[in-house]
Amino acid sequence: MNLRNQLLALFCVLVFIAAGVLFFHTWVVQKPFGVILFVGDGLVTGNLTAARLYNGGADHRLTMETLPHLALVTNYSNDFAVPDSPAAASAIATGSKVNNGVIGISPKGRTLMSILELAKERGRAVGIVTTGGLTDASIAAFYAHVQKSSEVDVIAAQFAENATLDVALGGGAQDFTPESTSGHRKDGRDLLLEMKTKGAEIMRSKAELENAPSFSTAPRVGVFANGDLAYSNQIEAGSQEPSLPDMVQRAIEFLELHQRGYLLVVDAELISRAAEQNDGEHVLTETIDMDRAIATALTYAGDNAVVLAVGKHATGGMTLNGYPLRQEHGVGLLGVNAFGYPAIAWATGPMGLQKPAAGAASGQGSPAPSPSGTEPAAFYAPTAVDSAQDVIAVGKGQGTEELKGVIDNTQIFRILEGGL
Repeated sequence: MNLRNQLLALFCVLVFIAAGVLFFHTWVVQKPFGVILFVGDGLVTGNLTAARLYNGGADHRLTMETLPHLALVTNYSNDFAVPDSPAAASAIATGSKVNNGVIGISPKGRTLMSILELAKERGRAVGIVTTGGLTDASIAAFYAHVQKSSEVDVIAAQFAENATLDVALGGGAQDFTPESTSGHRKDGRDLLLEMKTKGAEIMRSKAELENAPSFSTAPRVGVFANGDLAYSNQIEAGSQEPSLPDMVQRAIEFLELHQRGYLLVVDAELISRAAEQNDGEHVLTETIDMDRAIATALTYAGDNAVVLAVGKHATGGMTLNGYPLRQEHGVGLLGVNAFGYPAIAWATGPMGLQKPAAGAASGQGSPAPSPSGTEPAAFYAPTAVDSAQDVIAVGKGQGTEELKGVIDNTQIFRILEGGL
């Protein structure tokens, strides 16, 4: 009888252990520890082809082109077939369509939970990295909720008061500081000082970022420029501005200390800035810099992490024209090519050859500047206009196998949600 009871007890223990192992493998092991989302303007096939050629020639491959899963992504907003930056970023961040110009609020006025807010609710550490300002619409869509993306003061206040971010790295210090200290805030508040008083570690230089101890659990806020950060090929040796790969590496090192994993959102905002000004070379160099940052993420986040990169929208209609040689790359692709016409051309932007009619919305009748001829646009606009183009998404890790065929940008939210 005792032997029977012992065998029964042993069986129960084995069943319990088996159930525990099954639970562990099903619910714990399969959830990736790190989830990293890259968002970039102009991730369309033409721009990626041009970036590949610029970086290494026709036989070259970008890191993002080695990721196993790929989809074409539609990106219309709730009210327009062509989205602006706030609407496109909000769709990715919240999984819901919003109107152009709106951040994180539905057409019916309902506040939409972002993927970062959801990750925090589920116990994960969360962080953001951007080469633009921390209040720019592309990254603000992941923590802010405003009816007008131009309400920068409100966005900055939401960042300081409500956003429960563990790491935030980028530019835009002027949006957090008062006019008395060369900032833009008219209410006299110094939000960086307020966050520091509440326990956040404020970093203002590359050296401070590099020397920050990884083991601290205090919120990390790095603001490395008054406005946008410098273009990657303009960061000089000894500069106190970190590069995008630098910030991604440190963000991962900070976030990976949290036992329940993390979600990091990375915005390559300077691609947008370059496109708006018909600056093709910097569109290419910033796309390549984003690609380097993706390579950094793959290295530091580990094999089991989810790494996903998605386009936001396209700006200006940039095209690379002509017949460069197979191995030709770098600045040899720029300027006027051997056939006597510009290698890079645009649909709209400040290099427009044709000024708009008087009172036209694109320029209110203002005369177009004299174009340089090296990157002409077909039609003048003070800044290049967003264009109707599907973007792409690429990725590796749990859930990214859903990147196939044609999907909508709201699906990115659901892919990420499955990994939390």
